[in-house]
Amino acid sequence: MGYRSTYQAASIAAPAIEKHFARLLATALQQGETDLAPEPSLKVIEAAIDVTFWASLRREEGRSPKISLAYLPPLLAGQPLVFEERILLTPHVLTKLAPAVERSGIHLGVWDEDGELYVWGTTRVIPDCCFVLEVIEPGLLVIKHRRINGFGKFINVAVLKGDEIKIIDEDSKSLPDCPALLTSLLDFNSTSGWNDSVNILVQLATSMRAHGHGGSLLVVPADSDAWRDSIIHPITYPVTPAFDQLKILMQEKLDDDSISLWQEDVNRTVESIAGLTAVDGATIINDRLELMAFGAKIGLSSNGVPVEEMMITEPVIGNTAITIHPAQNGGTRHLSAAQFVFDQRDAIALVSSQDGRFTIFSWSPCEGVVHAHYVDALLL
Repeated sequence: MGYRSTYQAASIAAPAIEKHFARLLATALQQGETDLAPEPSLKVIEAAIDVTFWASLRREEGRSPKISLAYLPPLLAGQPLVFEERILLTPHVLTKLAPAVERSGIHLGVWDEDGELYVWGTTRVIPDCCFVLEVIEPGLLVIKHRRINGFGKFINVAVLKGDEIKIIDEDSKSLPDCPALLTSLLDFNSTSGWNDSVNILVQLATSMRAHGHGGSLLVVPADSDAWRDSIIHPITYPVTPAFDQLKILMQEKLDDDSISLWQEDVNRTVESIAGLTAVDGATIINDRLELMAFGAKIGLSSNGVPVEEMMITEPVIGNTAITIHPAQNGGTRHLSAAQFVFDQRDAIALVSSQDGRFTIFSWSPCEGVVHAHYVDALLL
């Protein structure tokens, strides 16, 4: 491929992204997986990033483009919409086609022929491990792929914002204190399906971030009421009996005919619960996915002391852990979440900021400190 990129971050990030997909597909083949996506070459990755970046900075009828590209030939796309003639991939073409693929789940199909990248049509169906490049906003790109089993949120590989490059560190999931929620976001080889409670928490986190109001979700043990000692009473909006629609949906037995309708029910329920986190105060759900309350105010436990320090990490290559006072990490929402986890060490707290930053707070037994995991790079 003779294309030469002019976006420097494309050439810097492409080798790490190429290695990820090579390793991903090799692992899938070793496990006997079939119907996998093709492996993108270094040149394909670099060219796709470069063209898409410049397209993201353009405007069409006053709107910035939102684009999702998938690298695959039409034969692997199920029942695609195929253009009569392929179109050379350029920033101008992407800008013009962007309105057709703005909605979630629609991708522009891209394939390389004769040393050039072409757009051949659109598709909703892509194979496992398929290379996907998405424009979130002008200058902000995410490289991701479907999980090996095809269920749940796509796995993010890299995030590029202008000249800032974040390559996701897959090895973060092997740390002894890594919360199951973070492991699910990082593990491309996860065998968990939609009817897995951790995967549902991922969907809740994604929805919380998407509504843009900011919010807090406390996940507490179902077999203990100790969390109530860290909540100011009376609770503004208690839910009695607990809202258990997600729990019921997780217990349903599924077949190929019912899974689509079931996923729609799950999505609607997730959206309704995530919407409650926009209300001032914390939303509380237990690890059986039963909604207990929302609008709850976090207070100091009767036996507790104020939290004095916390460790911050981000699961990207090159990140170094730092330890700070929780008050330096953000506003009241972040400080109260750190205090809650400090007092209730078998709970986790998910906090979304209005600016898109997302943090998972958990207790680290190894370090003996509250651990704040910055994960917005995984939720884009």
